[in-house]
Amino acid sequence: MHTGDDKRLLQELVDNWAIFSDSGNWSRFAECWHDDGFMCATWFQAPCADFIAARRKGFDNGVSIIHFHGGFTCDVVANRAVSQTKMTISQRAPVEGVLVDVTCTGRFYDFHEKRAGRWGMVRRQPIYEKDRMDAVDPAARLVLDKTLLQQFPEGYRHLAYLQTRIGYKVAIGGLPGLKGAEVEKLYADGVAWLAGAPTPGRPDLIL
Repeated sequence: MHTGDDKRLLQELVDNWAIFSDSGNWSRFAECWHDDGFMCATWFQAPCADFIAARRKGFDNGVSIIHFHGGFTCDVVANRAVSQTKMTISQRAPVEGVLVDVTCTGRFYDFHEKRAGRWGMVRRQPIYEKDRMDAVDPAARLVLDKTLLQQFPEGYRHLAYLQTRIGYKVAIGGLPGLKGAEVEKLYADGVAWLAGAPTPGRPDLIL
């Protein structure tokens, strides 16, 4: 059985992830994870220690990625939990000579475990539902390479375009969207995790 405190602590954990990541508080950010945690995003898929290092390097080099949270829900079974949080990822960078903002809306789907009395993330998987790109200067003319743009799934197409243009290697498939086999596999991984699976699963990425 779980208590209301578990759900409160899990929501605080999820909120802390965004606040400490976006503010560059790397020691507190690391506390959100268990040591074997795994992060899978468009631009980086790796153990949490490597992700934290990459996030820190980008932050120090001026990479602008901001996270906003909305509604939260979670399922808790004994010392395991799966949570979903409505979110928006916002990234600013120059694209084709124009400074733009990309806004990607979706959910964070997180796998958690309580160890020695502490909840921590063991896998974080964003679900990418839709995105858009806007010039910061509304008078600017922005022309995108349609061939490059259409290589990526609809849910994170513009985010991937921006990240590719600034030098990141972005997955062209395998990441979950609102519908489809990828998100159904993620949901199945969540069910299995709560039922006692030895690992929280991984996506089948196309790089």
